[in-house]
Formats: sequence, C-alpha cells, structure tokens
Amino acid sequence: MKNLENKVAIVTGGNSGIGYAAAADLVAKGATVIVTGRNKEALVQAEKELNVTGIVSDQSDLKSIDALVEQLKAQFGKVDILFLNAGTASFAPVESASEQHYDSIMNVNVKGVYFTVQKVLPILNDGGSIIFNTSINAHVGMPNSSVYAASKAAVLSLNKVFATELAPRKIRVNAVSPGPVETPLYGKLGLEKAEVEGFGAVLGEKILLKRFGQASEIAKTVSFLASDDASFITGAEIVVDGGLTVNAVV
Repeated sequence: MKNLENKVAIVTGGNSGIGYAAAADLVAKGATVIVTGRNKEALVQAEKELNVTGIVSDQSDLKSIDALVEQLKAQFGKVDILFLNAGTASFAPVESASEQHYDSIMNVNVKGVYFTVQKVLPILNDGGSIIFNTSINAHVGMPNSSVYAASKAAVLSLNKVFATELAPRKIRVNAVSPGPVETPLYGKLGLEKAEVEGFGAVLGEKILLKRFGQASEIAKTVSFLASDDASFITGAEIVVDGGLTVNAVV
C-alpha cells in the first residue's frame, strides 16, 4: 500500500543496515527518499539500488548539517519525514573509557541528532513526522555500554520534549528502540565472525522469539510511524526486540 505518496523523507545513515532497509520501505510506500551518510560509494550504490537521492553528510559536523539542509531546501523545498538513524557504537568499561571514546559517541548520537532536528525544522512541513532510532541499550544496563547507552537514553528524553514542543505544529515525534538486529554493525565493532555467532547464540536464548531481528522489521515500524496510520501517536517509544526486555529472569 502506497500510503506515503507525495511525501519527502530523509533517512540519515541510510546507506546500510536499518537505514537502508527503512529507505527501501519508504520508497515502496510511495515516498521520495533522501539518504545521507559519509561514504560516497555506498550512497551511490544505494541510489542505484533503491531509487533514492544520496547526499554526503557528516552528522557530527554542524557545518555539514547546514550544507545538507541548504541542499534539501534547494532541491526539494520542504520535507515531511525525518528518520534520525545515523549513529555510532563502541564499547568500553568505565574504568578505561577515554574522553575520545565519550566524545566520538556523543558528538554523533546526541549532539548531531539534536542539531539535525533543529536545522531541519524550518523546512519540515507542519503535520510532519520525526522518528529517532534509539536502542534497548538505554534500558538494559549491558556491561561496557555506558556511553552508548547514555547517548540513546538522552535521545529518548529528546523524543518526549520535542513531542511537546512541536505539537502546536502537529509534528509527531516518536522513537523506535530495536533489540539485536542482523546488520553490518557487528562487523564494524571489530568482532570476529565466531565471536558474533557465539554472542548471537547466547543472546538468542534470551529473546522470546529465539532469533535476531531483521532490518526490514525495524523498517516497517519506521514506515508505520511516518504514516497517517500513526496519526494519534507522539512522544512514544516502540520497542522492537522480539521480547528480549520482557523475558522473565526465572
């Protein structure tokens, strides 16, 4: 069902993983989609495969965000959907976490997200939709994830406040919090294939549905929140984790 026809959507970090799947689903539902990322080659590939427009942009750099907004304004005028998917993840115990570790995560996941919303607002149509990609890590207390978890918890707080502030413009603001999802992210964390498979086997036993999620499943939740089917939902967090966070301890 093409329920997003005549809508313009931005997907940050849309050249791989959840962002790529979300862009594909938004296109399938009729939206005109712009994907951003830092990897020019990956963006060109996404353009060819998904029928989207790719724009090189670094979410941690405010000048890059300004340039993105100017290009969007010149090329598309106004936008209707903003999916803030771009983010970074790395892990360290509190005893050894460095300032660089902290800043590298917070600059992308919090500062970059905050100012992307701020700078896109003037070209976001009234009645539009903002969707954050957060994480169940904000809730579960996983060892070595303190900075990453804090960054996602901060975004969940922004989700509620922005929903309140933007309600007069009928802009809905919501968050999707995925559990473990099969994406290229695990390879980017420097884990060997055997480590990923071992981690997945242990974690899979804790997920009620006994498997990792697929990026396409998260994408469908994003498309739902972007559409008029979610017209009475704002300030909400939808957890898509196969039941991981509600699994009984005993």
